[in-house]
Amino acid sequence: MEQKFCQSCGMPIDEQTFGKEADGTVNEDYCHYCYAEGKFTVDCTMEEMIVHCAKFVEEFNKDSETKLTKEEAIEQMRKFFPTLKRWKN
Repeated sequence: MEQKFCQSCGMPIDEQTFGKEADGTVNEDYCHYCYAEGKFTVDCTMEEMIVHCAKFVEEFNKDSETKLTKEEAIEQMRKFFPTLKRWKN
């Protein structure tokens, strides 16, 4: 199965972390941190989401072969996030 990424925060997602619609059905586009009960859990801009996600760089680095500084992660997110469904214009 192809790796899916949350179309809001970019986190890898699977059956355990998919968001849910208001009726309880699975939404495979978003993680449960970003999307629950049929709506986004936080109303924010893309830049605010990047700042929020940057708080988790150390946690990400634990499971990654590539270790990023917070600044490097932010730079990568600024390139990647505009490709995500929530942030596309």
